[in-house]
Amino acid sequence: MPRVTYDGPALLSLGLRPFFLLALWFALIVVPLWWLIWQGDILLNGPFQPIDWHVHEMIFGYGGAVIAGFLFTAVPNWTGRMPKQGTPLALLAMLWLAGRLAMGGVVPLGAGMVALVDCGFLAAVGLVFLIEIVAGRNWRNLKVVVPLGLLLASNLIFHLEVLLHGTSEFGSRLGLAVIIFLITLIGGRIIPSFTRNWLAGRGETRLPVPFGRLDGIALASGAVALLGLALFREGWIPAGLLAFAGVLHAARLARWRGSATWRSPLLLMLHVAYAFVPVGLLAAALGAAGTIGEAAGLHLLGIGAIGGMTLAVMIRATRGHTGRDLVAGGSLTFAFCLLVAAALVRAAV
Repeated sequence: MPRVTYDGPALLSLGLRPFFLLALWFALIVVPLWWLIWQGDILLNGPFQPIDWHVHEMIFGYGGAVIAGFLFTAVPNWTGRMPKQGTPLALLAMLWLAGRLAMGGVVPLGAGMVALVDCGFLAAVGLVFLIEIVAGRNWRNLKVVVPLGLLLASNLIFHLEVLLHGTSEFGSRLGLAVIIFLITLIGGRIIPSFTRNWLAGRGETRLPVPFGRLDGIALASGAVALLGLALFREGWIPAGLLAFAGVLHAARLARWRGSATWRSPLLLMLHVAYAFVPVGLLAAALGAAGTIGEAAGLHLLGIGAIGGMTLAVMIRATRGHTGRDLVAGGSLTFAFCLLVAAALVRAAV
């Protein structure tokens, strides 16, 4: 990351600081809040059905904050340009917070204005990201603009569905699919890379297999399968696509030597979180075939893959970019274990 002198608030000195912190506190508040809403103890204001609000805020609210924190921290390394700091970060964080208040009905706005405020955050993140990538001539990472645009489109579709039909089906599932694809894309770069460096530092000669044809086929099959899940929900065709993608991603993960990282819990977290991708895809295949309830696969992907991967990445990025040792410690390792347990229990019930 380029060196820069910054004398403002530490909270706004690096992209991960405001957005990872917002994502953390949002998750800690909104999950028990959803329990109370689901139990009927709290009534949700605003133009959304409770289940739509819950799904949207997990995908676009929490997920959007983590993606913004990751991108605004990674882009300076990718481009060699100065990181976004100070006022720009503050304005983006305020826009994200305004979206959460609008979605929850705390700010009394019509459905159209809620959509404008909420979608404005992802649009702003995408625009800033695009400007930085083009200015830094970092064409290799320009492709990340595509899933970002798809995530914004998914959010727009969500709001249009609510406006026209009162509830959302396709938009929320497409948003989930986009974030899972981002995990397979970015996770497929960082997990074997981090593992290779750690194993090489320990003198190991058996290293993760470099990116190859299997990885490309797994990414493509996963994208098609997830799109099929968003479009059709059930049937033997989406079930077959999901099962095929699940097997390929399991084979892909097995080539990264995750079992050799048990001495590094922080590194092992990444492998465990990625394992929820094939497990979730296979469970979603069974759900699409009508063998089990569809909620099992969705929560394995949502809590296990998205929750697990974002938590592991936030821990690693925060420690690495603030000069700390890349060690999770007992408390953070225990927190990750609780998240894994939550994903398994939620899927089981």
